[in-house]
Amino acid sequence: MSHLELVALVVRDYDAAIRFFVDVLQFELVEDTPSLTNDGRPKRWVVIRPDGGQTGILLARADGDQQTSVVGEQFAGRVGMFLRVDDFDSAYQRMVAAGVRFVSPPRDQPFGRLAVFLDLEGNRWDLLGRDPRRTIDPRDRRRPSRP
Repeated sequence: MSHLELVALVVRDYDAAIRFFVDVLQFELVEDTPSLTNDGRPKRWVVIRPDGGQTGILLARADGDQQTSVVGEQFAGRVGMFLRVDDFDSAYQRMVAAGVRFVSPPRDQPFGRLAVFLDLEGNRWDLLGRDPRRTIDPRDRRRPSRP
């Protein structure tokens, strides 16, 4: 068995990113450990994860001009991260109250309810919830039992 363990997100500052993801989005801080770059300079190994999620995000502080130039543009202006929540309306209201910038209003799609927001660096994310028009959660892949 295999799974996607981590994805990297380039940020300007570890602490500001931790505050945004933990305090605002209510992610879990999984690890924050001192480490070293390949050439021996200090850095941190910072991993966050949505509550109950399996895949984490490695917050990688930009190192040098090339990495700094992609902060906030890691997905070339497209939505690059997708945060699925159990209660879309509550999560949306909480995030708006916390100052998260949404660039599209909530709307219903065949795959669920969504709204696009920006993280602290300007990367686009989809906030995803169940489509309220459906009676069965599309994530429930159980098949009916046969007699």
